[in-house]
Amino acid sequence: MKPTRLLIASVAALCLMASCKSGYEQLLSGNNVEAKYKAAFEYFNQGKYRKSADLFESMLVLTSGTPQDDTVQFYWALSNYRDKDYITAEANFKSFLDKFPGSPFAENAEFLRVDCLYKATNRWELDQTPTYAALVAINEYQMKYPGSVNSAVCARMGEDLDHRLDKKAFENAYLYYKMEKYRAARVALTNVLKDDADNIYREEILFYTAMSSYKYAENSVRNKQKERYMQFVDDYFNFVGEYPESSRCKELEHLYKKAKEKI
Repeated sequence: MKPTRLLIASVAALCLMASCKSGYEQLLSGNNVEAKYKAAFEYFNQGKYRKSADLFESMLVLTSGTPQDDTVQFYWALSNYRDKDYITAEANFKSFLDKFPGSPFAENAEFLRVDCLYKATNRWELDQTPTYAALVAINEYQMKYPGSVNSAVCARMGEDLDHRLDKKAFENAYLYYKMEKYRAARVALTNVLKDDADNIYREEILFYTAMSSYKYAENSVRNKQKERYMQFVDDYFNFVGEYPESSRCKELEHLYKKAKEKI
């Protein structure tokens, strides 16, 4: 192709792109509800969720109080969800549910809000405030829709979040043990099971409770050792009573024999 023709073709292509862009922007800023509505669903079905979200949002005022109202608000939220903007989508779904609790989209909106909250949770090492918020939403959904097709998914979410909280509670208490603060470790580990007897790390907690007792007694002044070794003996029997087949029993049994010699 000659340079002049190539230049003309390039300019024409740029003009076409500019006109397409300006056409979308004009549609976005305009008041033609029918055109907006049609285009929003076209973008949504094409997977262009950012554009569909912006178009649905631009219709909120225009369709307020009309038969399209709940559809526009739901698909605005769904577009943000599909675009993986979970923070915005969760707020959208909450607003939708507050305004349209009886909508045919309500159950789906409530589940997707739960999923947004779940996706916004942190690893166990970080702040677990979002985890508690997600668990509340999961429980509310399960109570409201006990026979839902999403029940199994919600149960898996809840189990994952419960396990995350269990791990954080155990690791926070175990940190005292690693720091060799054995008295504090035993108190912290015992408190974990007082708060949640079904913690999935129960075996580890009972083991390190006994280990903390032994090391605390071992490092105590002589006139305090007998009393503290007796505490270890109690903790030892608590552990072997619950977990007689545990691989950790051998280590504790060795310490138990040593403790008996010192009592």
